[in-house]
Amino acid sequence: MWWSRWARAWARGDLRGGRGRGHRFPAYTQQRNGFRRAPQKIKPQSPDQGMGSKPYQNKLFPPVEELVSYTSSSSPKRLVKPFFFTVGFTGCAFGSAAIWQYESLKSKVQNYFGDVQADWMDKFRPQKQGNLRKQVNKWWNSLSDGQRTVTGIIAANIFVFCLWRIPTMQRIMATYFTSTPASRILCAPMLLSTFSHFSFFHMAVNMYVLWSFSSSIVSFWGREQFMAVYLSAGVFSTYVSYVSKMVTGRFDPSLGASGAIMTVLAAVCTKMPETKLAIVFLPMITFTAGNALKAIIAMDTAGLVLGWTFFDHAAHLGGALLGVWYATYGHELIWKNREPLVKAWHEMRTRSSGRRGGEGSQ
Repeated sequence: MWWSRWARAWARGDLRGGRGRGHRFPAYTQQRNGFRRAPQKIKPQSPDQGMGSKPYQNKLFPPVEELVSYTSSSSPKRLVKPFFFTVGFTGCAFGSAAIWQYESLKSKVQNYFGDVQADWMDKFRPQKQGNLRKQVNKWWNSLSDGQRTVTGIIAANIFVFCLWRIPTMQRIMATYFTSTPASRILCAPMLLSTFSHFSFFHMAVNMYVLWSFSSSIVSFWGREQFMAVYLSAGVFSTYVSYVSKMVTGRFDPSLGASGAIMTVLAAVCTKMPETKLAIVFLPMITFTAGNALKAIIAMDTAGLVLGWTFFDHAAHLGGALLGVWYATYGHELIWKNREPLVKAWHEMRTRSSGRRGGEGSQ
């Protein structure tokens, strides 16, 4: 019929993009041909910006607000889960360290005679000269126990620093390797941010201080106890930072090992208050470790009270106070009471070995 032929001709003309019909149905044509107006992007704002404070501009830290959005909730309930995580992680860290020490001592006893035999055989083997492996082993053996212990920590910080340089990793890094109570992820960043640095200068200073004090602190506590204290201090100092941010309403994200390193520094200064220290770039200026600790605590207290935002003074102060407390009381209260756990682990290992031995004899 004539009307059906007219409809088909009208449809063909519209699909070909005829000017008259195209202007008659502009909305239909634009939607089909993909000419929608691009939606205007809205940048997420941190809770600080919503409260009238200045945008986050610290050069030591990444522009996190451009990568992730945060919740505006400031309910104290958001501190409950991090609190239990801090307590649980600290308990697991010290329990694992006690078992680690037990296994290390047991392994040393079992391998003693094997090492003596290996040393005797090395005297009759031709020694390879000038190879890279020998030079690396020589350098490694020249390090103190503390320096060997923190080498892994330094390597982990360098690895995470390199991840910050990868553009496709920026959102993941901002979510899991920076800590703030306004984030949707609360617990994992409390530990991961301890190994995270965006600025090379920030990382270099922290790792230099850790390397400098590693020999002293490991000689006091041993590598197992040191690792438990270091990791627990990182989580604890982050929790103190969470509390401070909830109280002040400043939710700027934090990252860095400063809180854990402050614990190490404060513990050494408490144990050796008369030791002479010096500033890296001003070696001619010396002062005692006790006076240095007092100055650091005073500066971070002032920064916390006056609202300075360049550093996370709450995390620094929390780490320093934890170091003083652990060096004074914590070692006696926690580490020296690990015997029940070690004894239970020993009995479990003995029963397990006995069952395996009985099955083998059958």
